[in-house]
Amino acid sequence: MANVSDQLMALAVLAYLAAMICYAGEYAFGRRSRIGKAAVRPARQLVGSGAPVPPDDDVIEQPGKPGRGELVGRVAVVLNVIALALHLGTLVTRGIAADRMPWGNMYEYILSATFVGSAVFMGVLLRRPALRHLGLFSSLALVVLLGAAALIAYTPVGPLVPALHSYWFIVHVATIIVSSGIFLIGAVPAAMFLVKNGYDQGKRSFPYTLGKRVPTSATALERLTFRLHAFAFPLFTFGALIAGPLWAEASWGRYWGWDPKEVWAFISWIVYAAYLHARATPSVKRTVATWIALLGFVTMLMNLFGVNLFFEGLHSYANAG
Repeated sequence: MANVSDQLMALAVLAYLAAMICYAGEYAFGRRSRIGKAAVRPARQLVGSGAPVPPDDDVIEQPGKPGRGELVGRVAVVLNVIALALHLGTLVTRGIAADRMPWGNMYEYILSATFVGSAVFMGVLLRRPALRHLGLFSSLALVVLLGAAALIAYTPVGPLVPALHSYWFIVHVATIIVSSGIFLIGAVPAAMFLVKNGYDQGKRSFPYTLGKRVPTSATALERLTFRLHAFAFPLFTFGALIAGPLWAEASWGRYWGWDPKEVWAFISWIVYAAYLHARATPSVKRTVATWIALLGFVTMLMNLFGVNLFFEGLHSYANAG
Protein backbone atom coordinates (compact mmCIF):
# COMPACT_ATOMS: atom_id res chain seq x y z
CA MET A 1 0.00 0.00 0.00
CA ALA A 2 2.86 2.37 0.71
CA ASN A 3 4.18 1.87 -2.84
CA VAL A 4 0.70 2.38 -4.25
CA SER A 5 0.41 5.63 -2.29
CA ASP A 6 3.73 6.87 -3.69
CA GLN A 7 2.68 5.99 -7.24
CA LEU A 8 -0.68 7.72 -6.83
CA MET A 9 1.13 10.75 -5.47
CA ALA A 10 3.27 10.94 -8.62
CA LEU A 11 0.20 10.56 -10.84
CA ALA A 12 -1.64 13.25 -8.87
CA VAL A 13 1.21 15.72 -9.38
CA LEU A 14 1.26 14.94 -13.10
CA ALA A 15 -2.52 15.42 -13.30
CA TYR A 16 -2.30 18.75 -11.47
CA LEU A 17 0.52 19.77 -13.80
CA ALA A 18 -1.53 18.83 -16.87
CA ALA A 19 -4.50 20.76 -15.47
CA MET A 20 -2.26 23.76 -14.86
CA ILE A 21 -1.04 23.67 -18.47
CA CYS A 22 -4.63 23.54 -19.74
CA TYR A 23 -5.68 26.38 -17.43
CA ALA A 24 -2.71 28.34 -18.75
CA GLY A 25 -3.79 27.60 -22.32
CA GLU A 26 -7.25 28.99 -21.71
CA TYR A 27 -5.86 31.91 -19.76
CA ALA A 28 -3.45 32.84 -22.54
CA PHE A 29 -5.45 32.05 -25.68
CA GLY A 30 -9.06 31.76 -24.59
CA ARG A 31 -10.33 35.10 -25.83
CA ARG A 32 -13.36 33.41 -27.30
CA SER A 33 -13.99 31.38 -24.17
CA ARG A 34 -16.14 32.24 -21.19
CA ILE A 35 -13.22 34.28 -19.90
CA GLY A 36 -13.22 36.37 -23.06
CA LYS A 37 -16.98 36.79 -22.96
CA ALA A 38 -16.94 38.01 -19.38
CA ALA A 39 -14.04 40.33 -20.03
CA VAL A 40 -15.65 42.18 -22.93
CA ARG A 41 -19.30 42.14 -21.86
CA PRO A 42 -19.21 45.53 -20.06
CA ALA A 43 -17.67 47.22 -23.13
CA ARG A 44 -20.28 45.72 -25.44
CA GLN A 45 -23.11 46.99 -23.27
CA LEU A 46 -21.83 50.54 -23.75
CA VAL A 47 -21.53 50.43 -27.52
CA GLY A 48 -24.90 52.07 -28.00
CA SER A 49 -23.82 54.97 -25.80
CA GLY A 50 -20.83 55.84 -27.89
CA ALA A 51 -18.25 53.60 -26.25
CA PRO A 52 -15.57 52.15 -28.53
CA VAL A 53 -16.27 48.80 -30.15
CA PRO A 54 -14.06 45.98 -28.87
CA PRO A 55 -11.38 44.75 -31.25
CA ASP A 56 -12.24 41.98 -33.70
CA ASP A 57 -10.31 39.31 -31.78
CA ASP A 58 -12.60 39.85 -28.78
CA VAL A 59 -15.80 39.13 -30.71
CA ILE A 60 -18.17 36.96 -28.70
CA GLU A 61 -19.07 33.68 -30.30
CA GLN A 62 -22.62 32.51 -30.75
CA PRO A 63 -24.07 30.52 -27.85
CA GLY A 64 -23.55 26.79 -28.11
CA LYS A 65 -20.30 27.14 -30.05
CA PRO A 66 -17.51 27.14 -27.48
CA GLY A 67 -14.09 28.11 -28.77
CA ARG A 68 -10.94 26.15 -28.33
CA GLY A 69 -10.07 28.10 -25.21
CA GLU A 70 -13.37 27.13 -23.64
CA LEU A 71 -12.79 23.47 -24.48
CA VAL A 72 -9.29 23.57 -23.04
CA GLY A 73 -10.71 25.12 -19.88
CA ARG A 74 -13.23 22.30 -19.56
CA VAL A 75 -10.46 19.74 -20.01
CA ALA A 76 -8.52 21.52 -17.26
CA VAL A 77 -11.43 21.10 -14.86
CA VAL A 78 -11.73 17.39 -15.72
CA LEU A 79 -8.00 16.93 -15.13
CA ASN A 80 -8.34 18.81 -11.86
CA VAL A 81 -11.07 16.40 -10.73
CA ILE A 82 -8.92 13.41 -11.73
CA ALA A 83 -5.98 14.89 -9.81
CA LEU A 84 -8.19 15.39 -6.76
CA ALA A 85 -9.33 11.74 -6.93
CA LEU A 86 -5.71 10.56 -7.21
CA HIS A 87 -4.80 12.86 -4.33
CA LEU A 88 -7.52 11.28 -2.20
CA GLY A 89 -6.28 7.82 -3.17
CA THR A 90 -2.78 8.83 -2.07
CA LEU A 91 -4.03 9.74 1.39
CA VAL A 92 -6.29 6.70 1.77
CA THR A 93 -3.62 4.19 0.78
CA ARG A 94 -1.06 5.97 2.95
CA GLY A 95 -3.42 5.72 5.92
CA ILE A 96 -4.08 2.05 5.27
CA ALA A 97 -0.36 1.34 4.99
CA ALA A 98 0.35 3.14 8.27
CA ASP A 99 -2.82 1.87 10.00
CA ARG A 100 -3.57 5.40 11.26
CA MET A 101 -4.66 8.80 10.05
CA PRO A 102 -2.07 10.02 7.50
CA TRP A 103 -1.09 13.12 9.48
CA GLY A 104 1.96 11.93 11.40
CA ASN A 105 4.78 13.88 9.76
CA MET A 106 5.52 16.89 7.58
CA TYR A 107 5.11 14.96 4.32
CA GLU A 108 1.67 13.67 5.27
CA TYR A 109 0.64 17.08 6.58
CA ILE A 110 1.41 18.70 3.23
CA LEU A 111 -0.47 15.95 1.39
CA SER A 112 -3.52 16.50 3.59
CA ALA A 113 -3.51 20.32 3.59
CA THR A 114 -3.11 20.50 -0.20
CA PHE A 115 -5.93 17.99 -0.63
CA VAL A 116 -8.21 20.21 1.44
CA GLY A 117 -7.14 23.21 -0.62
CA SER A 118 -7.83 21.40 -3.88
CA ALA A 119 -11.24 20.20 -2.66
CA VAL A 120 -12.19 23.69 -1.49
CA PHE A 121 -11.23 25.15 -4.87
CA MET A 122 -13.40 22.61 -6.68
CA GLY A 123 -16.25 23.48 -4.33
CA VAL A 124 -15.83 27.16 -5.14
CA LEU A 125 -15.70 26.32 -8.84
CA LEU A 126 -18.97 24.38 -8.68
CA ARG A 127 -20.69 27.41 -7.19
CA ARG A 128 -19.01 29.98 -9.41
CA PRO A 129 -17.76 28.54 -12.72
CA ALA A 130 -16.64 32.02 -13.82
CA LEU A 131 -13.75 31.71 -11.38
CA ARG A 132 -12.19 28.93 -13.44
CA HIS A 133 -9.29 31.17 -14.37
CA LEU A 134 -8.08 30.92 -10.77
CA GLY A 135 -7.35 27.26 -11.48
CA LEU A 136 -4.07 28.23 -13.13
CA PHE A 137 -2.75 29.71 -9.90
CA SER A 138 -4.29 27.19 -7.49
CA SER A 139 -2.89 24.25 -9.49
CA LEU A 140 0.49 25.99 -9.64
CA ALA A 141 0.52 26.28 -5.84
CA LEU A 142 -0.49 22.63 -5.48
CA VAL A 143 2.22 21.42 -7.87
CA VAL A 144 4.89 23.45 -6.06
CA LEU A 145 3.84 22.29 -2.58
CA LEU A 146 3.44 18.66 -3.54
CA GLY A 147 6.77 18.75 -5.35
CA ALA A 148 8.39 20.21 -2.23
CA ALA A 149 6.75 17.49 -0.13
CA ALA A 150 8.21 14.78 -2.36
CA LEU A 151 11.68 16.31 -2.65
CA ILE A 152 12.19 17.79 0.82
CA ALA A 153 9.82 16.18 3.28
CA TYR A 154 9.22 12.63 2.04
CA THR A 155 9.13 10.16 4.92
CA PRO A 156 8.60 6.39 4.62
CA VAL A 157 5.48 4.98 6.23
CA GLY A 158 6.00 4.33 9.91
CA PRO A 159 4.25 4.33 13.29
CA LEU A 160 3.44 7.48 15.22
CA VAL A 161 5.92 8.73 17.77
CA PRO A 162 4.64 8.29 21.36
CA ALA A 163 3.78 12.00 21.76
CA LEU A 164 1.14 11.71 19.04
CA HIS A 165 -0.79 8.83 20.61
CA SER A 166 -3.76 10.84 21.80
CA TYR A 167 -7.29 11.64 20.69
CA TRP A 168 -6.09 15.24 20.52
CA PHE A 169 -4.00 14.13 17.57
CA ILE A 170 -7.12 13.93 15.42
CA VAL A 171 -8.84 17.00 16.90
CA HIS A 172 -5.85 19.35 16.80
CA VAL A 173 -4.20 18.26 13.58
CA ALA A 174 -7.46 17.92 11.63
CA THR A 175 -8.55 21.49 12.34
CA ILE A 176 -5.10 22.85 11.52
CA ILE A 177 -5.02 20.91 8.25
CA VAL A 178 -8.47 22.10 7.17
CA SER A 179 -7.80 25.73 8.07
CA SER A 180 -4.36 25.63 6.39
CA GLY A 181 -5.87 24.23 3.19
CA ILE A 182 -8.47 27.01 3.12
CA PHE A 183 -5.84 29.66 3.81
CA LEU A 184 -3.85 28.22 0.89
CA ILE A 185 -6.74 28.66 -1.54
CA GLY A 186 -7.64 32.01 0.04
CA ALA A 187 -4.20 33.31 -0.91
CA VAL A 188 -4.97 32.75 -4.62
CA PRO A 189 -7.84 35.26 -5.03
CA ALA A 190 -5.96 37.57 -2.65
CA ALA A 191 -2.97 37.71 -4.99
CA MET A 192 -5.21 38.02 -8.07
CA PHE A 193 -7.17 40.85 -6.45
CA LEU A 194 -3.95 42.83 -6.05
CA VAL A 195 -3.02 42.11 -9.67
CA LYS A 196 -6.46 42.94 -11.06
CA ASN A 197 -6.86 46.04 -8.90
CA GLY A 198 -3.43 47.29 -9.94
CA TYR A 199 -4.24 46.73 -13.63
CA ASP A 200 -7.57 48.54 -13.28
CA GLN A 201 -5.68 51.47 -11.78
CA GLY A 202 -3.41 51.72 -14.81
CA LYS A 203 -0.35 49.74 -13.75
CA ARG A 204 1.14 47.96 -16.75
CA SER A 205 4.28 46.34 -15.35
CA PHE A 206 4.52 42.64 -14.51
CA PRO A 207 2.65 41.04 -12.74
CA TYR A 208 -0.16 43.60 -13.14
CA THR A 209 -0.34 42.84 -16.85
CA LEU A 210 -1.81 39.46 -15.88
CA GLY A 211 -4.90 41.35 -14.77
CA LYS A 212 -5.81 42.04 -18.40
CA ARG A 213 -7.22 38.54 -18.78
CA VAL A 214 -8.89 38.24 -15.39
CA PRO A 215 -12.65 38.35 -16.10
CA THR A 216 -13.74 38.54 -12.49
CA SER A 217 -13.93 42.01 -10.99
CA ALA A 218 -11.43 43.02 -8.34
CA THR A 219 -14.31 43.47 -5.91
CA ALA A 220 -15.49 39.87 -6.40
CA LEU A 221 -11.96 38.55 -5.88
CA GLU A 222 -11.55 40.56 -2.70
CA ARG A 223 -14.91 39.39 -1.40
CA LEU A 224 -13.99 35.74 -2.04
CA THR A 225 -10.69 36.29 -0.23
CA PHE A 226 -12.50 37.62 2.81
CA ARG A 227 -15.07 34.80 2.89
CA LEU A 228 -12.43 32.07 2.74
CA HIS A 229 -10.34 33.67 5.47
CA ALA A 230 -13.35 34.40 7.65
CA PHE A 231 -14.32 30.71 7.44
CA ALA A 232 -10.82 29.37 8.12
CA PHE A 233 -9.86 31.71 10.96
CA PRO A 234 -12.17 30.27 13.67
CA LEU A 235 -10.98 26.76 12.79
CA PHE A 236 -7.36 27.86 13.02
CA THR A 237 -8.08 29.61 16.32
CA PHE A 238 -9.57 26.45 17.80
CA GLY A 239 -6.80 24.20 16.50
CA ALA A 240 -3.83 26.41 17.36
CA LEU A 241 -4.93 28.23 20.53
CA ILE A 242 -7.39 25.84 22.16
CA ALA A 243 -6.88 22.22 21.08
CA GLY A 244 -3.11 22.62 20.77
CA PRO A 245 -2.52 23.97 24.30
CA LEU A 246 -4.90 21.39 25.79
CA TRP A 247 -2.95 18.61 24.08
CA ALA A 248 0.33 20.17 25.22
CA GLU A 249 -0.87 20.18 28.81
CA ALA A 250 -1.92 16.54 28.58
CA SER A 251 1.38 15.48 26.95
CA TRP A 252 3.99 17.80 28.48
CA GLY A 253 2.31 19.21 31.58
CA ARG A 254 2.07 22.80 30.37
CA TYR A 255 -0.28 24.71 28.08
CA TRP A 256 2.30 26.91 26.40
CA GLY A 257 6.07 26.66 26.22
CA TRP A 258 7.16 29.05 23.48
CA ASP A 259 8.26 26.18 21.29
CA PRO A 260 9.25 27.49 17.82
CA LYS A 261 6.18 25.97 16.19
CA GLU A 262 3.91 27.39 18.89
CA VAL A 263 5.48 30.81 18.43
CA TRP A 264 5.01 30.82 14.67
CA ALA A 265 1.46 29.51 14.95
CA PHE A 266 0.75 32.43 17.29
CA ILE A 267 2.40 34.84 14.83
CA SER A 268 0.18 33.49 12.04
CA TRP A 269 -2.88 33.88 14.24
CA ILE A 270 -1.98 37.51 15.01
CA VAL A 271 -1.45 38.33 11.33
CA TYR A 272 -4.73 36.75 10.22
CA ALA A 273 -6.56 38.46 13.08
CA ALA A 274 -5.00 41.74 11.92
CA TYR A 275 -6.26 41.04 8.39
CA LEU A 276 -9.83 40.46 9.54
CA HIS A 277 -9.67 43.57 11.73
CA ALA A 278 -8.28 45.65 8.87
CA ARG A 279 -10.92 44.25 6.51
CA ALA A 280 -13.65 45.35 8.94
CA THR A 281 -12.17 48.84 9.37
CA PRO A 282 -13.57 51.28 6.77
CA SER A 283 -10.51 53.55 6.93
CA VAL A 284 -8.15 50.74 5.87
CA LYS A 285 -7.83 50.21 2.13
CA ARG A 286 -8.76 46.78 0.83
CA THR A 287 -5.36 46.48 -0.83
CA VAL A 288 -3.62 47.00 2.52
CA ALA A 289 -5.83 44.40 4.20
CA THR A 290 -5.17 41.92 1.39
CA TRP A 291 -1.41 42.36 1.70
CA ILE A 292 -1.79 41.45 5.38
CA ALA A 293 -3.66 38.28 4.36
CA LEU A 294 -0.80 37.29 2.06
CA LEU A 295 1.67 38.00 4.85
CA GLY A 296 -0.32 35.58 6.97
CA PHE A 297 0.16 32.87 4.36
CA VAL A 298 3.91 33.58 4.30
CA THR A 299 4.01 32.99 8.07
CA MET A 300 2.16 29.71 7.54
CA LEU A 301 4.81 28.63 5.03
CA MET A 302 7.51 29.64 7.49
CA ASN A 303 5.85 27.52 10.17
CA LEU A 304 5.58 24.58 7.78
CA PHE A 305 9.01 24.60 6.14
CA GLY A 306 11.28 26.93 8.12
CA VAL A 307 10.40 25.70 11.60
CA ASN A 308 10.30 22.02 10.67
CA LEU A 309 13.58 22.08 8.77
CA PHE A 310 15.73 24.58 10.66
CA PHE A 311 14.53 24.69 14.28
CA GLU A 312 14.66 22.15 17.07
CA GLY A 313 11.81 21.85 19.54
CA LEU A 314 9.13 19.64 20.98
CA HIS A 315 7.47 19.58 17.58
CA SER A 316 10.62 18.31 15.85
CA TYR A 317 8.88 14.96 15.32
CA ALA A 318 6.95 16.68 12.51
CA ASN A 319 9.43 15.33 10.00
CA ALA A 320 9.85 11.92 11.59
CA GLY A 321 8.27 8.66 10.64
